[in-house]
Amino acid sequence: MTSRSCPCGLPKAYDDCCGRFHSGAAAAPTAEALMRSRYSAFVKADTAYLVRTWHPRTRPARLDLDPGMRWTGLEILQTADGSAFHATGTVTFRASYRGGSLHERSRFERVDGAWVYVDGEFLS
Repeated sequence: MTSRSCPCGLPKAYDDCCGRFHSGAAAAPTAEALMRSRYSAFVKADTAYLVRTWHPRTRPARLDLDPGMRWTGLEILQTADGSAFHATGTVTFRASYRGGSLHERSRFERVDGAWVYVDGEFLS
């Protein structure tokens, strides 16, 4: 990954990929796109975007990120539903960080037409 490439792993520049979602210039069109943009937001420590894209029902009152966390890669393992034709979707992924990885199946829903993160199940 170059300093200008998107952290989500797609072969696009950050500004043309997740950056446009972070800035509010566009909304993630699918659950997978939202998952990728949320991963990039964790990489960039963009807590405002993470809170904004969290379902109001499950959103934490406060989000404190570990400043020492270094995310190193995202692998999308499976998606189910989550397109423009669905109200819900799931994305199973592995997010690597210095010293380990996080394997999760995340659930997403549409709220007022926009995809939001609901919750996730940690997998082994």
